[in-house]
Order: sequence, then C-alpha cells, then structure tokens
Amino acid sequence: MELPASVTTLARAGTTYYLVGTAHVSKRSIEDVRATIDAVHPEVVCVELDKTRHDALTKDAAFRDLDVVKVVREGKTLYLLAHLGLAAYQKKIGARLGVKPGAELLAAIDAARERGLAVELIDRDIGVTLKRTWHNLGPAKRALLLASLLLSFRDGKDAKLDVEQLKQPEALTDMLTELARVLPQVKAPLIDERDRYMMSKLLEIGAGKRAIVAVVGAAHVPGMIAVVDTPIDRAPLEMVPPPRAAWRALKWLVPMLFVGALAWSARSVGLSHAMLAWLVPTAIGAGSLTLLAGGSIASALAALAVAPIAAIHPRFATGMIVGVVEARWRRPTVLDRDRLAEDIQTLRGFRRNAVTRVLIVAVASGIGTALGFVASFAILVFL
Repeated sequence: MELPASVTTLARAGTTYYLVGTAHVSKRSIEDVRATIDAVHPEVVCVELDKTRHDALTKDAAFRDLDVVKVVREGKTLYLLAHLGLAAYQKKIGARLGVKPGAELLAAIDAARERGLAVELIDRDIGVTLKRTWHNLGPAKRALLLASLLLSFRDGKDAKLDVEQLKQPEALTDMLTELARVLPQVKAPLIDERDRYMMSKLLEIGAGKRAIVAVVGAAHVPGMIAVVDTPIDRAPLEMVPPPRAAWRALKWLVPMLFVGALAWSARSVGLSHAMLAWLVPTAIGAGSLTLLAGGSIASALAALAVAPIAAIHPRFATGMIVGVVEARWRRPTVLDRDRLAEDIQTLRGFRRNAVTRVLIVAVASGIGTALGFVASFAILVFL
C-alpha cells in the first residue's frame, strides 16, 4: 500500500493513525487526502476543524445567520474582525492558486461521507484559540502581529511554490523556529496547544479502532508526533484566561487618576472649564473617528454622548453602544451577509459591506474615545 509522501504513520495500542499533512490552499493536498482514504479504508476520518469552522466551510452561506448586534454587545468585535481578516488572507491566496481555502478538509469530509465513514472534528474552538492568543500579547506585540497580517497581503507571484514548499519538514522547522523567535506568545496558543489538543482527541477517538486518517495542516504534524506519548489534559487548554490582574487594576487606576486631575483643575480654573476640558476632546475624538470610519450621523451623535462617560468607566465601552446604533440605523441585510466572504477580499468591499462597516465603526469610536481621553488628561494636567 503506497501512501503519499505527505502522510505520517503512527501505531499505538493496536490502532494505526495516518496523519495527512496538508496546506490549506493546495490542490496536491486534496489529491493526497483522497488517495490516503482510498488506500487505508479507515473507520474514522478526523479533520482539523471545530464546529464553527466546519459550518463556515460546509454551509453555502456561512455568514447568513451572523448576528452583528450580538457580536458587538458581547464585546467580540475585534475577534470577529481578526477571524474575517484571516479568512480574507486565506481566500486571497486560494484565489491565486484556484483552490478554495480548506478544500482538502472539505474533500476529506465528502470522501468519508461517500464511503459511509464517520467524521470527527478534532480542533479546538476557534474563539478559544483567538482569545488565548490575544491574551498572550502585549500592546507592542499586538501591533507587530497586525502589521504582519497587513504586510502578508502583498502580491505573491510565487505563491504556489511557497505553499508546496511549506509542506516540507525542513521549511516547516525553519518557519516555526522563526515564529517562535519573533512571536513566541503567538506560537504557543496557535500551534503548540492545538498540537496537544488534536493529538489527545485523535488518540481518544482511535481507541479500539483499526485505522484512523487525520487531515491536519502540515505545520501541526511534527508537534503532534512529539506529544503522542505524553498524557494530555484538554480542560486547561479549553479555558479562556481572565484579563491580567495588572490590566484590571490599570483599568480602574487610570480613571481614578483622571478624576483626581479633574478635581485638581477645577480648584485652579473652575469647575466649568475643567468639565469642558474633559467633555469636549473626548466627545470630539469619538465622534470624529466614527464619521471618518463611515458611521452614520446617529452613530456619531451616540459617540459624542457616551464617550466622556465611557472614558472614565471601565465597564462601559463606546464601541458597544455605537456599534449597536450603527447596526440598528444601517441594518445589515441578508445580501450583505451572503456577500461578506467576497467583500472582505478588498478594502473597498470591507468598507462597503454593512456588516464589516458596523465592526469598523465600533472599533473606530473606541479608538477615538481613547485618543480624546489622552488629550483631555493632558489638558487637565497643564491647565
């Protein structure tokens, strides 16, 4: 039985595991997946997906049920934007190669169902992964990661060659070593934790079976092999860590210092002048950036009204209020949600689509509030 070169075979407790290391935008990976399933005839086919990503991949309109108001209210605006940004990048590379992102995973699911085989999702929830990744990063590293994502949209004439090269062990080792050096906080939750999580689920599913085929990104194969004999508790890997104590303290400390500065300035220049120094810059900052982001007049007025309070109240966010107002005022239609996957491919489409516009306006109003608050603080200090 000849298997593709991308397949790694492991035998444990009477079960043989066939790990197909793929690139998520590679035609060759699709062929390797189908060839492996046909050669092995496994009892179960496991794929590197969680339910959210599975639904997005298999549904004709993955975003049709998206409730953008709920996303904003729950404070998940940045997470959804990050998810859309990553999806846009994968889709752009896939368009260059003529392959739908995740096509090899879809091929595995389709091949399994055609043959009456069970399909199991073995990846960790994407929301947990994004939150654990974000938690690991400080402000500087978050900015560096954002810059890296933006730079990744540069034209890639040799994209096909690069994708196939990245499936090779030597290239993977170099890539992961560089990632660990530059952003170790990202590699841990994005790669290492998921290696352990998926290997644990794979061994659990494979218990008592003859053969299992697992389709995973090639970057995960070395890490999964390394932990195959290590006891793994998945519960800690599924936890979303709370904000750091220093950050929670800072969220209260800064407003307290601001109120102190406000009281001090009121003694020097009068309460009315001190209040104006607080209200005007904060409100103008939030309102201006809301309009610059394409927000409606109603959203800008909401930003003007709530920003001064949100600036000094740690549990009150301008973006949540403004995002809801924008979504209510310019309610995203079914068509907006259906074409979201295409619109996020371009900056123009990103701004035009009502769903992403709500998210951008919500984030912009929060940034405007922060900038206005800094300006207010400076004015009060020097009054």
